[in-house]
Amino acid sequence: MRLLHLADLHLGKRVNGFDFLPDQRAVLEQVLALCAEHRVGAVALAGDLYDAPVPPAAAVLTLDWFLSELAGRGVAVLAVSGNHDSAERLDYAAGLLARQGVYIAGRFTGRLPVVELPDPDGPVECCLLPFVRAAAVRHCLPDAPVTDYDSAVAAALATLPPRRPGVRRVLVAHQTVLAGRSLPRCAGSESVAAELEGAGVNIGTVEAVRADRFAENGGFDYVALGHIHRPQSLGSETVRYAGSLLSYSLDECRGGTAPEKCALLVELGAGGTAVTPLPLRPPRVMRHLTGPLAALTDPDRVTDREDYIWATLTDDTPQPDAMAALRAAYPNAMRLDYALRPGAGDAALPAAEALAARSFEELFGAFFEQMQGRGLNDAEQAELAALREEVEL
Repeated sequence: MRLLHLADLHLGKRVNGFDFLPDQRAVLEQVLALCAEHRVGAVALAGDLYDAPVPPAAAVLTLDWFLSELAGRGVAVLAVSGNHDSAERLDYAAGLLARQGVYIAGRFTGRLPVVELPDPDGPVECCLLPFVRAAAVRHCLPDAPVTDYDSAVAAALATLPPRRPGVRRVLVAHQTVLAGRSLPRCAGSESVAAELEGAGVNIGTVEAVRADRFAENGGFDYVALGHIHRPQSLGSETVRYAGSLLSYSLDECRGGTAPEKCALLVELGAGGTAVTPLPLRPPRVMRHLTGPLAALTDPDRVTDREDYIWATLTDDTPQPDAMAALRAAYPNAMRLDYALRPGAGDAALPAAEALAARSFEELFGAFFEQMQGRGLNDAEQAELAALREEVEL
């Protein structure tokens, strides 16, 4: 069985005002070519198919085209919701789509769907874990000991039937996963709040799940993860993030090198699992350029002018109409700033560090007092605590 692992398509994404849908379509066409070249039997889409719960119509049509192309080629689709998706919208027509080999798990309903795919080496069970929060699992499994994300995922995985001897198993999931005490390598679009000794790790508002959860109840031959935008393995070559389809933050190109994106070719053989990254080539990449404006816009030095550019100018004084000059050379220039002189930002560091050390309650309380001219009363503090519990912040 050959499986292609993708994640974090974020269809409909806009970055700095630029519509990324044409680039996304171009890369998905490359994915279709890879499926044909490597005789892929199934594609795993590990969440965040869309960038927003209510995606633009063009994004919906793009996903419809992609799924139709895969189904028409006889390639099974194994998709789960991510934290950016609307689970209910993804579940629309899921029963009809399953008849065409397109299996989508949007909501957690109390048990995980298991799709059995035939293979000459024996059947492969594909288990679909949609994005879940602890409150949703507690609602569906009121008797399960669910206290946080980690225990919620454990309870959801415990609903799987016992693993049969000789049957290979794959899990598709969208969660923050922590292998030991090592944080995942994150991209610029992902915020990280880490407190390894206390409340755990939170990336993109999603708390962490321990990677060893996937070894329980017989384990999995491969775990296809989504949510982290940099491709990487987590403690094992068979527990992996595929990374995002494209770069969605200029911070990913910090240092001047374009980040690598890939699809993961997973070969589930009778003797084990092999994983091969297959590069994806976007029509435009993100680049960070540093130097004087005249040098960056010199026609003899301009290369790949359609790329997305972040320029940091080193000129001694601000340049007139700098962004206009930059966009004359690079039409898709996204950001322009100036390099700080040595020591120029030192005065702001203590204030920034002081803010980072304050708790959510302290920051919100200070904001409320600034806006209302008074502190929070007991009833308002209780309401704030209830809202935090509801959204699991």
